[in-house]
Amino acid sequence: MLQTEARITGATTLGTGSRDEGRQDALLDFVRAVRASGYAFTTVTPATQARVNARPENATARSLRDVLGWSRPFRPELLPTELTRLMDKAGVLRRGQGPDGALKATIRLSSLDGELFLHAAYPPLAADSVFFGPDTVRYTQAVLNHLEARARAGLPAPRRIVDIGCGSGAVGILVAKRLPQAEVVLVDINPAALSAARVNARLAGVENVRPVHSDMLRDVEGAFDLIVSNPPFMVDAGGRAYRNGGGILGAGLPLRVVETATERLAPGGSLVLFTGSAIVEGRDGFREAAGAFCEEVGLDWSYREHDPDAYGEELDDPAYGEAERIALAVLTATRKGL
Repeated sequence: MLQTEARITGATTLGTGSRDEGRQDALLDFVRAVRASGYAFTTVTPATQARVNARPENATARSLRDVLGWSRPFRPELLPTELTRLMDKAGVLRRGQGPDGALKATIRLSSLDGELFLHAAYPPLAADSVFFGPDTVRYTQAVLNHLEARARAGLPAPRRIVDIGCGSGAVGILVAKRLPQAEVVLVDINPAALSAARVNARLAGVENVRPVHSDMLRDVEGAFDLIVSNPPFMVDAGGRAYRNGGGILGAGLPLRVVETATERLAPGGSLVLFTGSAIVEGRDGFREAAGAFCEEVGLDWSYREHDPDAYGEELDDPAYGEAERIALAVLTATRKGL
């Protein structure tokens, strides 16, 4: 393993010292060079990634997409020397993976909305891994659809926005691109996520985002016109921050987001929550609890299933022994006032 390794997507994060700033600059140079090469990659679910990578012909990388998308070990001669040098300087290169001491990237790069986003290499096993996957794409579309519906209704664009549990920062960054006059706050309890979000914001060229280390909105002041969130919603014995929702069948954190948003929405402001819910005997426990809470505090709300059956492999976990399916859903709740 290289002594300079400093994983944005694991236990070590980029700091503010001169050495860490040098690594971050090298990482930015690396990603920009990758982008200039025409690289693009759609990140799949971990289950799909495992199946595709298990094919014998995929044991070792044959292209840049294999290295930075599929997270496969690679021989040094596969990449241009300058790319390898920048990876080494940025601390995102690891030795000793695969046959003959092949190299492996400790990050991945995924495409979305014309940008590249930095996140955890596969498999994302570390407790503080920064996750990016198909749900990121679905979550992005749910938020952008809300902004478009708001504009069609003649409502003013939100001026103060927060993404709770921002992860890679992708959604907040894409909102910031569309609303350059807005203040977009990215909050997460995971320092690795905030490091990745800072880099991704610089890569996207947005200057109106502000990453903040915070449990929910504890360390952020004021009200918001738009609160968005895709909190962890799974049952995860490993307690990984990006995955473990806690509570009953993973609904703990999603419900906390709803409660937090209630206290911090400005008049006319909305919460857009993308989440999953385990359905037991035809009942959506999260929908029932979240809807009852919204009604109790006087929020207008709507709820729709985005996908009625996702993550079916999780039903093999004894923790889901009573669940018949896991649905992906979008909850929108609005405080009256405009």
